[in-house]
Amino acid sequence: MSIMTYNGGSIVAMTGKNCVAIACDKRFGIQGTALADNFQKIFQVGSHMYVGLPGLATDTQTVYQKIRFRQNLYELKENRKMSPKVLLAMISNMLYERRFGPYFVEPMVVGLDPETAEPIIGNMDLIGCVNQPSDFVVGGPCSDQLYGMCETLWEPNLEPDDLFETIAQALVNACERNAVSGWGAVVYIIEQDKVTVRHVKTRMD
Repeated sequence: MSIMTYNGGSIVAMTGKNCVAIACDKRFGIQGTALADNFQKIFQVGSHMYVGLPGLATDTQTVYQKIRFRQNLYELKENRKMSPKVLLAMISNMLYERRFGPYFVEPMVVGLDPETAEPIIGNMDLIGCVNQPSDFVVGGPCSDQLYGMCETLWEPNLEPDDLFETIAQALVNACERNAVSGWGAVVYIIEQDKVTVRHVKTRMD
């Protein structure tokens, strides 16, 4: 089993009409053994910005701390809030610095542009190669199943409620086909004026 799938945990992000969503399962395990159903993989790093960190659980926590440190440093120096595009570039640089001994995480950034409210999503590999599509990104051991579900269900310009339904159905159905994902899910819907957090039940076996 790959080190990237050692602790399980899958994340998906999607764009909508002036909104963006990110969702992950709650399972934390060691290979096939499930240990907890409340492991955090998505972290808020701004008013309209979240980062998802699928991969090895210890590196998830380490990378999040380093992201917060660099973000605070940036905001102190620049005297302004970080935008999603700047956050993507910053994380990419941070991972590339460690390319000869990488962190085993594949970060995912979602947010709304502070000026245009344009939905922005992006993810990257272990050494920071950025992928910035206009529809959806996936990560974790359940990626193959998530790609299939997202390609089937996603449509352009989804309203927030439709976006929630789409991303929740994609994640729940994909996790049911993957033994190291699942045990509940959490969905964040990010709009200009609010962020809605909703918990979704999944199979617990």
